[in-house]
Amino acid sequence: MMPKPIAILLADDHAMFRVMLEACLGSEPDMKVLASVSNAEEAVAQAIQLSPDILLMDIDMPGLLCFDAARTIGARCPDTRIIFLSAFFHDQYIEQALSVGASGYVTKSEPPSSLIKAVRTVASGAAYYSPEVASRIVADLEGPRLAAERHTRASTLTAREMEVLRYLARGMPKQEIALTMHLSVNTVNRHTYSLMHKLDIHDRVELARFAIREGLAEA
Repeated sequence: MMPKPIAILLADDHAMFRVMLEACLGSEPDMKVLASVSNAEEAVAQAIQLSPDILLMDIDMPGLLCFDAARTIGARCPDTRIIFLSAFFHDQYIEQALSVGASGYVTKSEPPSSLIKAVRTVASGAAYYSPEVASRIVADLEGPRLAAERHTRASTLTAREMEVLRYLARGMPKQEIALTMHLSVNTVNRHTYSLMHKLDIHDRVELARFAIREGLAEA
């Protein structure tokens, strides 16, 4: 009897890349792509509906932040393991990926064979990180973490503040941020005030520039 194939959900906003991944993974005899979606909101909905073994999710997509989506999926679909995909491997991205319990982080510069290996490794219960990412991570009794503690202004921000900062850097109005994060506008305003106080920045344009410099948003 053939073992059950690894059930995979793909989430990436680049259609051609999704099609390529679907063809690549779908050709493996021990893998099955259940669905592919273009944003994190759809990833949450499909993960809840389909309960995949693996979610391959791009870090930078329009709309809901992938890290917010990962928290929801972790709570609603505890058996689904998440592998983040990105062209970038900033410390901020790595730190946030680890904080939401990601089991893998693969850079898009890697060959398809590495992604296939990542899926099999994570499906077996282990973690997989691209070499550029693994070199920045250490594992101890508390689990994986960045090898070096960062002492920057960004390191003083809470996870929620960083999420609000990334949405602000995208130019989203506060009402839309509140709706996306399932928060009140007043709460978003409080996070924004705290951001400006901690970072000593008092202009949304400068906040966006800071986010880009820190790798929280792409230029």
